[in-house]
Amino acid sequence: MNHVDDEIREMVDNMIQNSLDWEKEHKFEISAALAAPQLGYDRRIIIVREDTENKENATFIPLLNPEVIKTEGKIVKDYEGCLSVPNFYGMVPRPDKARIKAQTIDGQEVRIKADGFLARTLLHEIDHLNGILFIDHIKDIEDAWYRLDKKGDLVPVDYEKEVKGNKDLFPDED
Repeated sequence: MNHVDDEIREMVDNMIQNSLDWEKEHKFEISAALAAPQLGYDRRIIIVREDTENKENATFIPLLNPEVIKTEGKIVKDYEGCLSVPNFYGMVPRPDKARIKAQTIDGQEVRIKADGFLARTLLHEIDHLNGILFIDHIKDIEDAWYRLDKKGDLVPVDYEKEVKGNKDLFPDED
């Protein structure tokens, strides 16, 4: 994507609006990021929230053609959820540092050195661009699966009953 046209800008605006609409329906959660394929767009675009600690700040940063240059640091397990996998959350292992190369909406190349939650978020969204969901990282880890209870707390899921062999989660598996 060397040229950012009105179609790309409209796509980004739609991604941001969808993220905020989703968030309004999920009072215990914040929409941290979104990848274009989650809305059916065949483009290598992600949006990342500027401030994931503050729901009042609804500013997202679009990144075009993001790619992981390098990951490093410790492998850290932390919770992840996803618009593409409703009602399930996972304790997903990921490197705690990542270097990303991307293009801004204005066509400028940027390099991002990320750690912690930002690194996790970027890696999660770039996975989407490569056809990978967070559940693919934990599909055989029985104690990695969670859902939100009515109070907004994450509680373990019964892996045998709700995950193993679940064709909605893993439609390509026999």
